[in-house]
Amino acid sequence: MKIMVVGGGGREHAIIKKIKLNKNVSEIFALPGNGGMAKDATCVDIGAKDIPAIVEFALSNKIDYAIVAPDDPLVLGAVDALEEKGIPCFGPRACAAIIEGSKVFSKNLMKKYNIPTAQYEVFDDMEKAIKYLETAPIPTVVKADGLALGKGVIIAETRKEAIDAVKSMMQDKAFGKSGETIVIEEFLTGPEVSVLAFTDGKTVVPMVSSMDHKRIGDNDAGLNTGGMGTVAPNPYYTAEIADVCMKTIFVPTIEAMNKEGRTFKGCLYFGLMLTQNGPKVIEYNCRFGDPETQVVLPLLETDLLTVMQAVTNETLADTEVKFSDKSACCVIMASKGYPTDYEKGFEMDIPDEIADNVYVAGAKLDGEKLLTNGGRVLGATAIASTLDEAIKASYSLVSRIKFDNAYYRRDIGAKALRAMED
Repeated sequence: MKIMVVGGGGREHAIIKKIKLNKNVSEIFALPGNGGMAKDATCVDIGAKDIPAIVEFALSNKIDYAIVAPDDPLVLGAVDALEEKGIPCFGPRACAAIIEGSKVFSKNLMKKYNIPTAQYEVFDDMEKAIKYLETAPIPTVVKADGLALGKGVIIAETRKEAIDAVKSMMQDKAFGKSGETIVIEEFLTGPEVSVLAFTDGKTVVPMVSSMDHKRIGDNDAGLNTGGMGTVAPNPYYTAEIADVCMKTIFVPTIEAMNKEGRTFKGCLYFGLMLTQNGPKVIEYNCRFGDPETQVVLPLLETDLLTVMQAVTNETLADTEVKFSDKSACCVIMASKGYPTDYEKGFEMDIPDEIADNVYVAGAKLDGEKLLTNGGRVLGATAIASTLDEAIKASYSLVSRIKFDNAYYRRDIGAKALRAMED
């Protein structure tokens, strides 16, 4: 089988490494991929949002199966375009990907179908939004409606911060058209949990839970990032809570999408907050999370391609999906200065004997040299019997990877270990 994976980051590298294990796979193409995954896939210089070129490549290269991983091409209809040409895909069609593409849509969906989430108001008029904030409870959360590279959410600790966030989105167009409409919602407190789930629109199979570390600095200090590390499973996510989530969130969401004529097939990401009043949805993503994928997929014992095809063929109920009961930790190595200003172009040294445990996100090849080419450069993932061992093993991998200007948090998993002691 010839497989095409759309995307070019660490998440895609994790998917590719898992897909490679299937004996029926003869070739994997990554569009565009990156230099760090060139040993695992043939990288093709076609952007993830260039849907006509993606379709043309798939047809001319007789692709048997396509995996569309990032949010942008999913929301733009990449799966629709490929399926219309007879190419089976993993990923939702555009009408279902709107669950991430529009926060207004997802909030209204939850309200309509009584899926627990934060209280909210929607605004497309800046003055009305600011007036609302004069009496709204603080802290509050301001969200751009559309996609914003994971950065369109601002937690405002003061009324001034909230008003500044509104002006930044609606007046200054910080996120372009994504911020023309905004959501202002209740600030929830409690442990956060990420749960990815396979679904074919009928059956929901949650994967191992995980804990992301969004802030750039140790002890969750500094700016929000795309994620500086993850651990799995999340100790806060007990069997009892999982049962509640399945009954009140996961299944109702899939059923709601079906009732709206927007059947969701692919990986649905549930960002959850475990509040005093039970689990609530913070956000939906229409795809595998990054870097959650880098800890969840290594724990998957079932063949990934088999599961994906079951999703496509709507036979997930007949497919066993098994995960290891071990723990995993992924530490992200970034370029110093990320997420604002950073230099790139530094030579990377990843020892061959640990390459299987490294998922490269921002790199390019210069002849035989692998150079840094992004803010988040790579993730080093280790699996062990206990979380403590997995964390130590992951940092051991990090210590063996060399490039100038490398930066990483030194406390990934510490919060999870403390939770296990309580």
